[in-house]
Amino acid sequence: MTTTVSSLYLESFLHKVESRSLTTGIVGLGYVGLPLARLFTSQGFRVVGLDIDQNKTSKLMKGESYIGHIPDSAIRDMRADDGFIATSDFTSVQSVDTLSICVPTPLDKYRQPDLTAVRQTAESLTPHLRPGQLVILESTTYPGTTTEVVLPILQKSGLKIGEELFVGYSPEREDPANPHFTAKTIPKVVGANDAASRLALEAFYGATFDQIVPVSSCEAAEMSKILENIYRCVNIALMNELKLLCQRMGLNIWEIVDAAKTKPFGFQAFYPGPGLGGHCIPIDPFYLSWKAREYDFTTRFIELAGEINTNMPYEVVSTVAKHLNDRKTSTSSARLLVLGLAYKKNVDDCRESPAIKILRLLDDRGIQIEYFDPHVSGYVSHRYGHLPGKELKHLSDSALLGSTATLILTDHDAFDYERIVRLSNVVIDTRNATRNVVANREKILFA
Repeated sequence: MTTTVSSLYLESFLHKVESRSLTTGIVGLGYVGLPLARLFTSQGFRVVGLDIDQNKTSKLMKGESYIGHIPDSAIRDMRADDGFIATSDFTSVQSVDTLSICVPTPLDKYRQPDLTAVRQTAESLTPHLRPGQLVILESTTYPGTTTEVVLPILQKSGLKIGEELFVGYSPEREDPANPHFTAKTIPKVVGANDAASRLALEAFYGATFDQIVPVSSCEAAEMSKILENIYRCVNIALMNELKLLCQRMGLNIWEIVDAAKTKPFGFQAFYPGPGLGGHCIPIDPFYLSWKAREYDFTTRFIELAGEINTNMPYEVVSTVAKHLNDRKTSTSSARLLVLGLAYKKNVDDCRESPAIKILRLLDDRGIQIEYFDPHVSGYVSHRYGHLPGKELKHLSDSALLGSTATLILTDHDAFDYERIVRLSNVVIDTRNATRNVVANREKILFA
């Protein structure tokens, strides 16, 4: 029986996976790509990391990290014996057997999907592709992106998809600073549209992760990621709406949620906040809503949840303004101390953080602002845009005592909340971070 081209390349690829002689490539060395590179090196694979940001690649080659929860020592371990190299030279694509694409998929100014990075990455890879490689899109996106956007670009290489080049989709599930899960232990969803690509994808990630979850297609895998994040978005929106109602009724929403979650079935606790942040949850509902219009379908429920969450920064600013008005303090004479820029506790990630929006809204009202975040050392203006106000290098007693109010936007464990409440005139707490503070509770307002 004659061996087909498909089985020759597939057989060779599967042998490399089994023998750990495979070289993996990661395109995009950010909050998703760098942890993935770290995982691959720990599993005995040689890793080539690609990023257009030469500042990143230079730091990594010197054994330095730029992500808070990944220490320099981890990068040095990755670099040992050249197990990991970082480069901006895309000709190195020829030397790898797999390419995991982990680039941003933001929204544009019209809140429509911006796949510029995905397209540009695929176009940069295509001239250097060779037979026998596996290309995997990991970026969160709408169902159909791999098939409709990435595949047509890769086909320009002249390689036959499913025979000479294998292509799949596997959504990232990174949760920075979560002590209960690592990249390896989080089940990995994998999907491909042809049998050979599916075998290659399942073999590669099956050798890397503790558990893989195969689905029938790239579209199914893409939709699974959207579903995960919309599930959270909708439930958080419900809590945010109930929070606003509870405020009018004089009730504490956090107390109520804690009581409800004692039910051992049929309830999962979600909590309100100042708005949604991170790369996925604030963005994914709009990705799906945009795609749904192609099918003459309106995702009214999902869009409403997105609107509620998007409005929360405005609600926080309204609470601050009401407090100042109640104290007969003009906005021009008020001094507000903001604690926390990151979108979630104990990380340095400010992507889509509601704190950024809130600071700009406060500045629009003429309020003097100081801000401090122990995990964000120097606000990176070239990445997130100009930020109004003054950044504090440390949280001094005088900063707390001298502010009209202290606004908590991120509930980092590093904050001493008893000290914050004791020294502040008023604490406006958007995260229920001060729930364990007993003394001076009359100073605390929940926003």
